[in-house]
Amino acid sequence: MVRIAVIGAGAIGGTLAAWLAQSHDVTVCARSPLADLEVETPEGVIQAAPRILTDPAEATAVDWVLCTTKTYDCPAAAAWLPGLMGPTTRLAVIQNGVEQRERFPQVPAQRTVPVIIDLPAERTAPGRIIQRREGTIHVPEGEAGEALVALFTDTPIDAQTTPDFLTAAWRKLAINCSGIVSALTHRPAEVANDEGAAEVMRALVRECIAVGRAEGADLPDKLADQVVKWTTLAHPQSVNSLHADFEAGRQTEVDARNQVIVRLGAKHGIDTPMNRALASILIAASTRP
Repeated sequence: MVRIAVIGAGAIGGTLAAWLAQSHDVTVCARSPLADLEVETPEGVIQAAPRILTDPAEATAVDWVLCTTKTYDCPAAAAWLPGLMGPTTRLAVIQNGVEQRERFPQVPAQRTVPVIIDLPAERTAPGRIIQRREGTIHVPEGEAGEALVALFTDTPIDAQTTPDFLTAAWRKLAINCSGIVSALTHRPAEVANDEGAAEVMRALVRECIAVGRAEGADLPDKLADQVVKWTTLAHPQSVNSLHADFEAGRQTEVDARNQVIVRLGAKHGIDTPMNRALASILIAASTRP
């Protein structure tokens, strides 16, 4: 039985903790106390009663730490690491963007595993989650990646290694960066059917492609059109997480989804005016009095 600590008890963290607790020793590190976890999954309702910690001073070393917080909560998540990380503990960073390894520099790179997750879920109340479909996890090839995949052997979550994680991460960022259009127009996925909005989405993705290629990702030109097409095929009322957070007045992950393209573009001398402009507008709108 593997000892696993999950930092974050939101939709992703709660779902992963509930599934992993069916066959492993799981601790959930959260801001507020929880009685237990209950997840409505495609296979039925699962329940779990993992150990719940709210004070980093109470943490003890585990085999794996899974960080599932929003990217802007990394400083708070890092407070748990001194207690959780032993000499051989590995850290899986399950977050948006392409800078997972850079977010926790205090952990050796060889013990940090960046993770791409596609697991539609929503938290309806503390410890109560609806998982919309089974979900997938992708990690880099190698011993650490294979060890993470093994954690999910007894779950319906499809975890696997990928030989080109860099490209996979930038491909997901290409999808995520276009979601800012929904946020700023206050329209769900159906906004991609508007040709003007669709062209803005393509421009955002083209900038992502250019920067991703400079970073070493293998991204085709057609990806810009594909992202728009995939969005039109989604449920017309589906809302991405950036849009949901913006509408609710919460902090957003615009840095990990759009500003990172601007930041890395500048490093390579690549101009990214569309991502820069829309990120600036969203930030201004988020900080209005």
